[in-house]
Amino acid sequence: MIAIRAAEASDAAAIAAIYAPFVIGGTVSFETEAPDTRAMRARIAASDGYYPWLVATNGGEGGGGVLGYAYAGRWRDRPAYRYVVETSIYMAGEAQQRGTGRLLYEALIDTLRAQGFTQAIGVLALPNDASITLHEQMGFRRAGVYREVGYKFGRWIDVGYWQCQLNDSAMPPVEPRAFKDVGVVRA
Repeated sequence: MIAIRAAEASDAAAIAAIYAPFVIGGTVSFETEAPDTRAMRARIAASDGYYPWLVATNGGEGGGGVLGYAYAGRWRDRPAYRYVVETSIYMAGEAQQRGTGRLLYEALIDTLRAQGFTQAIGVLALPNDASITLHEQMGFRRAGVYREVGYKFGRWIDVGYWQCQLNDSAMPPVEPRAFKDVGVVRA
């Protein structure tokens, strides 16, 4: 049974292990050195209870092993962008193509909607058909492509932006609520 819950500091090692192959062996991430457990723990803590970090586990006693994680963060630093988030999802190799990523991403999107964010932005290194399919199944639509903006493994990589409207843009805007006040939401 798959369980979706808020990530905890104790998940940092599993999250780092899931992310490392994407950094070391692929172009999905533009990082060039895989962050360790301490760095992942710091990233989770840096969300300060405001932005969600979620994990999918295989259930079982003790919460089961982490199969993947998804999170949202600030899209840009300027205050006027505070209603918009950037989303990311990474799944362990054995959990890919089994529907777990969709369940996890649905929970993230539902949570962001409940928090009151207006837009989610997915940033995808291209080509990446599996990620494009997942994003479009979640209601994201292609917003644009930046050509040859990342250089990794001896080649230039395009980056695509996918955008999902989470909530209507109210006038005046309503401030999003903190994740710690909303919790994990599943519609």
